[in-house]
Amino acid sequence: MSGETKLKTLLGSMRPELQPETYVFVTLPLDHSLPDGVPPLMEFGEKEGWTCIVSEEAAGRAGLSGTFPCRMITLSIHSSLEAVGFLAAILPRLAAAGMGVNPVSGFYHDHLFVPADRADDAMLVLEDLAAANRN
Repeated sequence: MSGETKLKTLLGSMRPELQPETYVFVTLPLDHSLPDGVPPLMEFGEKEGWTCIVSEEAAGRAGLSGTFPCRMITLSIHSSLEAVGFLAAILPRLAAAGMGVNPVSGFYHDHLFVPADRADDAMLVLEDLAAANRN
């Protein structure tokens, strides 16, 4: 197992980092791929098609219709893929602030895609949560 599993440590040690780019979610049929020049930040296959997270700028250049303009917040702590309750402790706080969020877990970090126009609000919620869990 790799990464932190203790919930209090995860919450108190996370350092939310707001990434500068705006992203959108696009979908493609399973037998299609993204056009050249549109690097995916994430691709996920479902029976209905590919879900891809790409930069809003690249999607626009390629004529792709994207939805949910969002900013990515990286929770900078190496969280274990087996950690219990980390996102469960975070997501209700963002919901209480009235914002939708799409979480993605990578091997090293969890990432939150929040509405682009609410990114600063999300950062405040996350920073407050981290501070409340520091020893």
